[in-house]
Amino acid sequence: MRDDLLMDEKNLKKGTTTVGITCKDGIVLAADKRATMGHLIANKDVEKVMPITDRIFLTIAGAVGDAQMIVKYIRGEMRHYEISKQKKPSVRVCASLTSHILFSGRMSFTPYIVQFILAGRDEKGYHLFSLDMGGSVLKDNYTSTGSGSPIAFGVLEDNYKDGLSINEGVRLAVRAVSAAIRRGVFTGEGVDVYIITDAGLKKLPEEDVKKCI
Repeated sequence: MRDDLLMDEKNLKKGTTTVGITCKDGIVLAADKRATMGHLIANKDVEKVMPITDRIFLTIAGAVGDAQMIVKYIRGEMRHYEISKQKKPSVRVCASLTSHILFSGRMSFTPYIVQFILAGRDEKGYHLFSLDMGGSVLKDNYTSTGSGSPIAFGVLEDNYKDGLSINEGVRLAVRAVSAAIRRGVFTGEGVDVYIITDAGLKKLPEEDVKKCI
């Protein structure tokens, strides 16, 4: 019984909003900072954008324990791929592996309660994928995950257009997550914004993010 209680507690640590937007000169990722345990705010400064390689990055939404374990596994597999193949993995290769991991969870009594946005750059350009707990993997120009995603999608659907600059993408991503913060109980504590360019991943200073709100 105690193990069941611990599993329930871990899976309750969910509720978030993450956003990914493909721009003409890179990708913007944004996420709120709140982690919840039921109706309790468990943490107010959670990093929800994680590096997989130096060119591939992932946002997390869902059960924190599941997400952390999967991220560690994917990192190890990508290092093994680079050593064995003598080349860096593509974003699609990483998305495919992640999809297989999530799909395998369907065969157990405790599937992985997570959603991911996987984004990065390879020799074919910039790529953005969304993945759910069932293992589906979809390539998108923009997407959102988490409990606040229906609200964020409303902002993205109404304002996204092809050929956005990074600056325009940042403003749109902040607007989308901010809307979810205002209306979603499980989203809050501000917005972290990251940009992926040829130089790699960069986190925007908090003061620059506040100018977009």
